[in-house]
Order: sequence, then structure tokens, then C-alpha cells
Amino acid sequence: MHQDATTGDPRHEDAATSVAGERRHRDVDEETARYWEELYQKRDRYWSGRANPVLVDVVGSLPAGTVLDLGCGEGGDAIWLAGRGWRVTAVDVAQTALDRASAAAATAGVAAGIEFRRHDLTRTFPPGEFDLVSAQFLQSPLEFPRAEVLRSAARAVAPGGRLLVVEHGEVPPWGRHAHPDVRFPTPQETLAELDLDPDRWVTERLDAPRRQATGPDGHVGTLVDHVVLVRRRP
Repeated sequence: MHQDATTGDPRHEDAATSVAGERRHRDVDEETARYWEELYQKRDRYWSGRANPVLVDVVGSLPAGTVLDLGCGEGGDAIWLAGRGWRVTAVDVAQTALDRASAAAATAGVAAGIEFRRHDLTRTFPPGEFDLVSAQFLQSPLEFPRAEVLRSAARAVAPGGRLLVVEHGEVPPWGRHAHPDVRFPTPQETLAELDLDPDRWVTERLDAPRRQATGPDGHVGTLVDHVVLVRRRP
């Protein structure tokens, strides 16, 4: 915290602190933040630390550029991208996740290539345009304006850039007892929700691949990913 550059009066510092605190409160929904903080704090590591496989498949053939990683979690995707020369802006609502991601990036030697930012995407969206915007499993059990956030993600794509949306296509085998009736939008429905101008966007991928994965209890099962990859025309 710095003092006011003009007066050096600590009363100005107190006022600035109050304003900043109020702004942070408005920018983050407390219930949302609490849910994700509690989830991450249940374990020393929640995710595997590996990059998501569809992201690896898609990005492997692309030249490095700027990328926005929405809901970066503990940084697996961001670290993988930075290791391949991408300049990454990685955002999440959970400070615990961001702290872990930052520490992991430093350990991997790629911290200089990643800027971690705290955003509650229901309140604020990172500014700027990016060559790639990645929304990997940007789904929540809480009330979440998913379609609105994904449309904001599309607006953040630079001319010639891409938006990659990967979502769960069905509940994982090890989670079906907790979510027996949940329905996931198809890739076609997600694409329609984006409401993209067909004269300005090209659909490059729209599918639902299956893959084998291991759950938190060691159970191996088949997962379905819903994939939407669109490119903004230059």
C-alpha cells in the first residue's frame, strides 16, 4: 500500500483502502468465492496438474500467441501453454487456486509467461483481445450465467483468433449418484447460444469425443467432452 503521491497524508491511504475493499466486494460474489475456496481447501491439490487433452490436441498445431484461460484452477493449462511460448492471462475466482497456480508456474520456470488475475466472471470479465480464449469445463453447480459469459469470451477473441469451449457431456461415472438428473447442453446448443455472426465466424470443430479418465477415488471410467471450436475471421 502506498501513500498519496501528493500529500503523503495517511488519511488518504485509509480512504483508498476503503474504496479498494468496496470495489473488490462488488467484483466478487461472496457465495461463489466461498464455495470454490472451500472446495480447493479440502485437498492440497484438487486437479491433476496436467493440461486438458482437447486443449493439447487443438493448440498443438497453432502458432503461439496470446491466450485467455478462463477458470484456470490450479494452472495446469496455463503452465502447459506458457511452456510452449504462449503469453497467458489466467483467471479464476478462487484465490487459493490462483496461489497454487502461481507457485506451480514458478516451479515449472514459466511464471514470466503467465499473468494470474482474480475474476468472478459473473461480475467482471478480463479486458483485451486474445488469439485464443479457452473455456475448459466452465461449469458450476451454483447459479451461473454460462451463455452470457461464453458470449463475453467470444467478444474477447482477436480477428483471426479462436474460441475453444470444452464442457462435460455427461456426469462422470463416479459422480452420477450426486447429480442424477442434470442435463448438459449439446455442442450444437452451445454454439447456438454463442449467437455468432456466420459472416464473421467459422466453425472448425463441433463434436463429443469420449476418453478414459481416473476419478478421485481411483475409479476408471469413460468421460464425454462436448467441444466447440470457432475461429473469428481476420
